[in-house]
Amino acid sequence: MSVLTTAPPSRPAGNDRYKWTVLSNTTLGMFMATLDSSIVLIALPAIFNGIRLNPLAPANVSYLLWLLLGYLVVTAVLVVTFGKLGDMFGRVRMYNGGFAVFTVASIALSLTPGHGGSAALFMIVMRIVQGIGGALLMANSTAILTDAFPVEQRGTALGISMIAGIAGSFIGLILGGVLADINWRLVFWVNVPFGVFGTVWAYLKLKEVSTAVRGKLDVWGNVTFGAGLVLVLVGITYGIQPYKTHNMGWTGPWVLLELLSGLALLGAFLVIEAKSDDPMFHLELFRVRAFAAGNVANLLSAIGRGGLQFMLIIWLQGIWLPQHGYNYTDTPLWAGIYMVPITVGFLLSAPASGYLSDKYGARSFATGGMLVGAASFLFLELLPANFSYPIFALLLLINGIGFGLFTAPNTTGIMNSVPSRQRGAASGMTATFRNSGMVLSIGLFFSLMIAGLASSLPRTMYAGLVGQGLSAADATRISHLPPVALLFAAFLGYNPMKTLLGTKLNGLSVAARNNVVGRSFFPHLISNPFMHGLRIAFTASLIMCLVAAACSWMRGGRYVAVDDEPADAAGAPEAE
Repeated sequence: MSVLTTAPPSRPAGNDRYKWTVLSNTTLGMFMATLDSSIVLIALPAIFNGIRLNPLAPANVSYLLWLLLGYLVVTAVLVVTFGKLGDMFGRVRMYNGGFAVFTVASIALSLTPGHGGSAALFMIVMRIVQGIGGALLMANSTAILTDAFPVEQRGTALGISMIAGIAGSFIGLILGGVLADINWRLVFWVNVPFGVFGTVWAYLKLKEVSTAVRGKLDVWGNVTFGAGLVLVLVGITYGIQPYKTHNMGWTGPWVLLELLSGLALLGAFLVIEAKSDDPMFHLELFRVRAFAAGNVANLLSAIGRGGLQFMLIIWLQGIWLPQHGYNYTDTPLWAGIYMVPITVGFLLSAPASGYLSDKYGARSFATGGMLVGAASFLFLELLPANFSYPIFALLLLINGIGFGLFTAPNTTGIMNSVPSRQRGAASGMTATFRNSGMVLSIGLFFSLMIAGLASSLPRTMYAGLVGQGLSAADATRISHLPPVALLFAAFLGYNPMKTLLGTKLNGLSVAARNNVVGRSFFPHLISNPFMHGLRIAFTASLIMCLVAAACSWMRGGRYVAVDDEPADAAGAPEAE
């Protein structure tokens, strides 16, 4: 499919008003797209109650996972394609379409009809549509910003945009809890006024300032990449679910088939792209050291950071908050509130690092940020299960500062390293690494946590339940249930012991029953096994950050691509 478009005018020199219009609109778009990836996370109990479906029933776990991860999977798969289409048809046009699609899907979600499985399936489909809109926004916003701002201000602009993205993901945790307490449909309605305003504003004010390129759609590249990545991410999603007598499904035939088939398709994709005259994934960009090293660091940092959010939520909701007087039903909201220091740290460091990287280059800031992030994971490992909150908050603040120092300079370095005609594709590739890293991290961290729990939780739980008067047979059966059930229960704000024991609670004495479902029994029961798994997960994050720091240092000195130079001209930029 060949495409011929008219070349839009280049950016007017000194057009300060327009560049700030671009920044404010794309900031709103990024905030909305990332807000929605986390706002549903906290509101899931209210959503499932609203549609009258138990998310922890074995038959309903798939609904839970796809409502949680479907949006992330879709955005990870589509951003490269949409970035390439932005280069061909116009980045602003694709971005505007993303705002409209996202808003329409939000309206549909807020009007979800029916109850039970049919309502859950409708919401999953609409979340996928919403993910399409989010992918259009993510794929083109960075390229539009890079087009609008001169080289010496790109770090500042991208830093502000990154702040919006990270802030949205954490503000969603609080906002989701507040709105879900009122009505679960408000979780989706909240997007609508911003979406309508942003859509109209984008159509009226944004204009194409880059030169669209003649090209053809790489059909087979898109098919093999999309199908391959979907299969890998779906395999990871189902790998954390139990399979027969196993705690996880990594050895299940369908999971193995999905993973192997996905990897084979991605291998075929690389072969197709290497031979294509006009590929969707410009492999030659990886000859540019700043681009290659920046994206590897981007992927590793996303894996290291992505699982952190889930692990901290489970730590707070399942152990710390109940021991400090919070009811399980209130823990989702308070977990979001207690995690605010990460956002504060990011808000403090990202603008400054973006501004300074414009002057001094990305290398030192991105490398230093990953080293600070690694240090925060090291000290988090040393905390006890029932920690002192001021120390915990300080470590979260340091973690946010580290990732804030890294994100804007790294993104600026990547985007500066590619010629303007390929910025849409490069933006999409960068977003793919980031979003895929988030999904990979969920599979990795849950797997590490489940493996850690499985090694010691059964005997701990058995002893605790027998000690409260439960029969040995029932205690054996319950203690050998897959640990993922406990994690999901704690994650959703359910009382895990009440959920697991069900009618067996009636066989206990009144005192034992009150103790088992109280705020202390489960946290004390799970603390040691949980911390064992959590420290394994934090060690993995620490390693990811250290490798990302090494990659950031290897990017070389500051480099800005010139449109008419060959792709490998930046293979060895000057040292800083």
